[in-house]
Amino acid sequence: MPDSASENAELPGNGDAGPSNDTEQVSGVEIQLEHVTKRYPGSKEPAVDDFSMVVPAGKIVVFVGPSGCGKTTTMRMINRLIEPTSGQITIGGEDALSLNPDTLRRKIGYAIQQAGLFPHFTVAQNIAVVPGLLGWDKKQIADRVDEMMDLVGLEPSEYRDRFPRQLSGGQQQRVGVARALAADPPVLLMDEPFGAVDPITRGHLQDELLRLQVELRKTIVFVTHDFDEAVKLGDKIAVLGDRSSILQYDTPEAILANPADDTVAGFVGAGASLKQLTLLRVRDVDYSADDVLTAGLDESPAGLRERMTERRKTYALVLDQRKRPLRWVHVRNLGKANSLVTAGRPVGDTVSTQSTLQDALEAILVEGGNAVVTGTRGEYVGTIDIQTVTNTIAQLREEHAEGAPS
Repeated sequence: MPDSASENAELPGNGDAGPSNDTEQVSGVEIQLEHVTKRYPGSKEPAVDDFSMVVPAGKIVVFVGPSGCGKTTTMRMINRLIEPTSGQITIGGEDALSLNPDTLRRKIGYAIQQAGLFPHFTVAQNIAVVPGLLGWDKKQIADRVDEMMDLVGLEPSEYRDRFPRQLSGGQQQRVGVARALAADPPVLLMDEPFGAVDPITRGHLQDELLRLQVELRKTIVFVTHDFDEAVKLGDKIAVLGDRSSILQYDTPEAILANPADDTVAGFVGAGASLKQLTLLRVRDVDYSADDVLTAGLDESPAGLRERMTERRKTYALVLDQRKRPLRWVHVRNLGKANSLVTAGRPVGDTVSTQSTLQDALEAILVEGGNAVVTGTRGEYVGTIDIQTVTNTIAQLREEHAEGAPS
């Protein structure tokens, strides 16, 4: 991979922020919870006490709080997996409590930790569950399955007929998200969906969700106990206390800058200024778009070596037919190589334009040099280097010292 951060810093950046959320069509609907309470028989205190909130259409709202505070109970009352004792819930202006529960749930996507896939169903059968219940015809279902698999980054021809046990944890979660979105519901509920995978996979799944949200603009209620995840994903964060009391409900920026009380400050934790890196995306900075020499899988090693020599490049990036990054090759790898399919080494940790600068910093450190940046469908769009990230950190520190808004 390119081994000089200073070389990249002199090149013009891309600066393409991608599609703006404000200009895309919103497919989600507003959710209103008014004085919602849940009491379990035999309990002195309610599990959820007089909870009121408006979840804006097309936004991600994250419930974050300690275990047992009632955040999952609150979310499950939206699709009536738990029936509220009292209060009112409206979804897109429709009274959710007056609908048949099964009818309601078919209008709401639901993704949980460890995916919750049916083990004896194939990937395609799992994704097709709700469209099948809604009476879609076979061709429409098959087309939708392939569309959803492509959307979450799983090649249909390779994964369609696999069973959940034949997938990694990250792949299972992708199928879970595809299944939740298959019937194109306006609302998606996500209960700790990425909590059971390793940190690198978790970061990639978070990026995938943000990428999907740019395209789909659903209304998403997301439950987590991880405040960093809440800051990364949420348009708004609800920090919840006992019985789902709302300690603070605001944007991540506002909560980081001004925690409402000591309890919220405890969630923010130390290093709040460093968490600003979680608010900035790769698309917000000048990552380099023209610096790396790329090659297709069908190019001959000799031809690539000649081009690298002409342009005085030490490394090149091999892309697949859909322009997705596959392998880094050093010029010395090409002397005896018969094909670019196996030359060099696989690309390791990548980031997307939706990734945070904190993700980018971690990827750069793992890769030992520049990190590859991918676009909305996994295609190569550039690289980001350590100097870009450190310059941003320096700017944030300067703004913080001057009391300016970050």
